[in-house]
Amino acid sequence: MEIKSLQVGPIGTNCYILCDETEKRCAVIDPGGDPLEVAAAVEESGCTPVAILLTHGHYDHTGAVADLQAKWPQVPVYLNRRDQYGDDAYLRQLFPPVAGTRNYDEGDTVAVGGLTLSVLATPGHSEGGVTLRCGDVLFCGDTLFAGSCGRTDFPGGSVNKILASLKRLGSLAGDLKVYPGHMEPSTLERERAWNPYLRQAMNG
Repeated sequence: MEIKSLQVGPIGTNCYILCDETEKRCAVIDPGGDPLEVAAAVEESGCTPVAILLTHGHYDHTGAVADLQAKWPQVPVYLNRRDQYGDDAYLRQLFPPVAGTRNYDEGDTVAVGGLTLSVLATPGHSEGGVTLRCGDVLFCGDTLFAGSCGRTDFPGGSVNKILASLKRLGSLAGDLKVYPGHMEPSTLERERAWNPYLRQAMNG
């Protein structure tokens, strides 16, 4: 397993290229902008894209999807249905419609070559937020950050739900690697020790 990280879009969203180097297959996680850069990173990896995986539906995580769909029409796009708001004009600014997505939710899995990603429902930053686990790696979107957590004041956000999601992540066994939607990567042990929001959730 190899993970390439790019900072894309207007606010530096972390887009990840998750590669199975043996089978030469990859997934693109949260392509929030700069589709040419994302496509170039996939080409440089030498892997064939087999999935686009969205941790939630905010524009800064989905901004490059349409262009990548045009380039790779056979590649499925996964997004939890609770983050698609249809015709609501206000919500469409924050959650732009993403055409042709497949719903995934708690307990689902997605294969990327020989790798398997498990879907953990982690609402709070948005109603449809998910964390994707692959082995000892967590792609947390905007649920858990290094030293912080996602904001809850957007539509679909909830303080109680994000605390429950943080407690769930913090309760996972082992020192898993944390790849968040923004800022630098971390580990669960580090966050359990130093992240005030995760500590509050674990002690609540």
